[in-house]
Amino acid sequence: MKARLPKGMGGGPQNMQSMIKQAQKMQEEMEKTQEALNEKEYTTSAGGGMVECTMNGKKELVSLTIKPEAVDPEDVEILQDMVISAVNEAIRQVEEAHSSEMEKITNGISLPGIF
Repeated sequence: MKARLPKGMGGGPQNMQSMIKQAQKMQEEMEKTQEALNEKEYTTSAGGGMVECTMNGKKELVSLTIKPEAVDPEDVEILQDMVISAVNEAIRQVEEAHSSEMEKITNGISLPGIF
């Protein structure tokens, strides 16, 4: 007895070629999106704007601004906490943007090791 596959399953070489073309198109879209995301910059602040940092899509810190009034030699820990907070928020924004854009391309399909 010959097994029957549901419609759209199998289909021989034509279906395989179609799947390969779709995968290649998805990969091209992902590469273009990744390039655009890497160029984008994300700016965050902490301490009511006392510390501001800008990070690019590659998670590289490109700018750090500290207002003079944030510098208190008696309380360096607060300044350190504000810098850490601003940088961590920028990283979170970068990761969220990357995840959101890639999910649009893959229609929510998880592709381990891709991103």
